[in-house]
Amino acid sequence: MAVQTLLWTLLPTVVYGGLAWLVLDDPPRVWVRARRWAVRRRAERLGLVRRHGPSRAPLAPAAAPDPFDVLAVQVRLGVLAAQLRSLEVDPRAWARGRRIIAAQAAYDALLAEACRLAGVPVDADAVLAPWGPGREPERFREELELASRGWSW
Repeated sequence: MAVQTLLWTLLPTVVYGGLAWLVLDDPPRVWVRARRWAVRRRAERLGLVRRHGPSRAPLAPAAAPDPFDVLAVQVRLGVLAAQLRSLEVDPRAWARGRRIIAAQAAYDALLAEACRLAGVPVDADAVLAPWGPGREPERFREELELASRGWSW
């Protein structure tokens, strides 16, 4: 009887503790690897990295991009930048940190697309890890390169 009581006392604790760990803690390593794989596949489809060969080698610049594509990317970059600024100053936003991370990842993906259109070489490892500590200097470099080529958003 004592073992059964102990079992029924500990079982919910273990189950709810495991669920809380999955939901509240950092993502498990399997999810991180799966996300890296998915981001790498997306980068390959966009033409940001090569499928075979060195990942840091820049791709040859394509022909002149369509000006409407450039304009669309600039407008979307401006919208995302405004959204990031509003999230950073609003202390009452629900799930503010997660929303900032998601908006920053979308901004980085658009920035990589803008770099591809402008012919700016992109560090493939920085694109694959959008929230790492090495992403900030790379993002700043990409923004400066785009601004020096006449981009504004």
